Amino acid sequence: MPFTVIIPARLASTRLPNKPLADLGGKPMIVRVAERAMQSGAAQVIVATDHVDIFSACTQNNIAVQMTRADHPSGTDRIAEVAAALGLSADTVVVNVQGDEPLIDPSLIAATARLIAHDVPMATAAHAIDEMTDAFNPNVVKVVLDKSGRALYFSRATIPWHRDGFAQSRDVMPSAYAPLRHIGLYAYRNDFLQEYSQLAVSPLEQVEALEQLRVLWHGVPIAVHVTPHAPAAGVDTPEDLERVRRYFGQ
Repeated sequence: MPFTVIIPARLASTRLPNKPLADLGGKPMIVRVAERAMQSGAAQVIVATDHVDIFSACTQNNIAVQMTRADHPSGTDRIAEVAAALGLSADTVVVNVQGDEPLIDPSLIAATARLIAHDVPMATAAHAIDEMTDAFNPNVVKVVLDKSGRALYFSRATIPWHRDGFAQSRDVMPSAYAPLRHIGLYAYRNDFLQEYSQLAVSPLEQVEALEQLRVLWHGVPIAVHVTPHAPAAGVDTPEDLERVRRYFGQ
């Protein structure tokens, strides 16, 4: 099934100012992200931004870009505006790739997009956690699945709780325990993407500060692609930026 990638990009960042325009081997970060997304087999890749500097950086590097309103509360709302402006059909698959993922695996984008079906309008990704520190880290979002590979719940807590395994040790991962770390990559069927912003905020979403819980709270299924390998980390801090710059030979 063909799919469209839309990359939301804002210039504001408290920890890393002007992050989308950070130089990575001679190109802005947002351009590097778009180039990776183009390798996924997407029918089209478009940057959605509210800032003229990002718009200019994209046009100068032959990356499709659309200006959006500046008052969107989330990247999901921003990509929904662009999807509507493009006149995409209701069943078009739209993938939200974050603008600070210059090393994202193109095959991960494609695999997540393939999970969208008539009865499953949203998909995301996860990978197995192998470090106990990550299992107990509230900044690492966990997800548990049903037998069909659909999300039962997302949490910052350690789920599922391995009662007997953790009773024996909190330092060694129990052999029968495979917690999954959520990866912030989302695919949507366009008709659901357009409805998403109209869904009422859920109490679970507010408690956990996890927007995807709104979807589950309203009874909408989320399919989850489990990748065997942890993806390269995105760029959130100056240290992350230096790590990625080394990858691009800077």
